[in-house]
Amino acid sequence: MIKILIVEDEKAISNLINVNLTAHGYRCFCAYDGKEAADLLEENTYDLVLLDIMLPEIDGYELLEYVKYQGTPVIFVTAKGTLEDKIKGLRMGADDYLVKPFQIGELIARVEAVLRRAGKAETEITLFGVTVNTESRTVKKDGELIDLTVKEFDLLVELIRNKNVALYRDRLYELVWNEPFSGETRTLDAHIQRLRKKLGWEEHIKTVFRIGYRLEV
Repeated sequence: MIKILIVEDEKAISNLINVNLTAHGYRCFCAYDGKEAADLLEENTYDLVLLDIMLPEIDGYELLEYVKYQGTPVIFVTAKGTLEDKIKGLRMGADDYLVKPFQIGELIARVEAVLRRAGKAETEITLFGVTVNTESRTVKKDGELIDLTVKEFDLLVELIRNKNVALYRDRLYELVWNEPFSGETRTLDAHIQRLRKKLGWEEHIKTVFRIGYRLEV
């Protein structure tokens, strides 16, 4: 399981991040000041660190140098939102930079992107008795192989990567078919219907009125 260290002194924000990342299948650990974070980093290894800059004891810039020495990817999550702040953070070695306040969906997407770039993204995901392996491109339900077309598999992966997020039809189409959306929804809708039937996910893949679809977890 992917392990993420959240270094954030505001407990409400830390808890919000923790709850949402945990719901997406990550194992989270929290530190509320720089010294506590340094101690945890000394004793443990993590796949990703979410790091505030303005921290008690030891600030995020100083911690970043130590984390990067370990080779662990870092996303700055901070209220320091000027262009100069972003440039400084990225030049110091942060893998991404997210400014508060932020949408939780954007945070999840950035976490997934950084983990993929670092080669740490999980290749096997299990939901509702269905196991998806993105490396072998296989899908099994209760241990039995499910035959999906290329586009059905790609569609399933996008729904899983964006679980609990309402995806617009045009965006979902462009992600899976790699071409501009023409406004014709029958192709996408037919693939969604087949995916629901093959997986038995009629109750999990929700239609969002006038928007598109959402995998509800």
